[in-house]
Amino acid sequence: MKIFNLFLAALFVVSAALQYNDPDPLLWISLYLAVALICGFAAFNKYNRWATLLVMAGCIYQLSILLPAFTQWVRDGMPSITQSMKASSPYVELVREFLGVVISMAVLIFQYARSRYHILKAPPAR
Repeated sequence: MKIFNLFLAALFVVSAALQYNDPDPLLWISLYLAVALICGFAAFNKYNRWATLLVMAGCIYQLSILLPAFTQWVRDGMPSITQSMKASSPYVELVREFLGVVISMAVLIFQYARSRYHILKAPPAR
């Protein structure tokens, strides 16, 4: 599990680094680095459930903001979002951001579940 968590941490650090030229880089760099830190600490069996819940709450907030653009994309037949952004499809960037938050949320749910397992598995304190 250590290697997997370190891989996730590295993946989210790279994701954060790619956000430097985004229109709102501080938000996305902060989100991805927070997830990277949670994964990095989890690699060494260090869990902070409150931090994980706080970042999850931020993800839920972002998902609620981005959901209208995502539903519009689905209604439009889910056209390709891998093309470059064009004025004719302004939701491309928003859908990409939505999917990034969904991936972040999935990793956070995984880490939260692992933290519960780790706490239940821990030997009793003496």
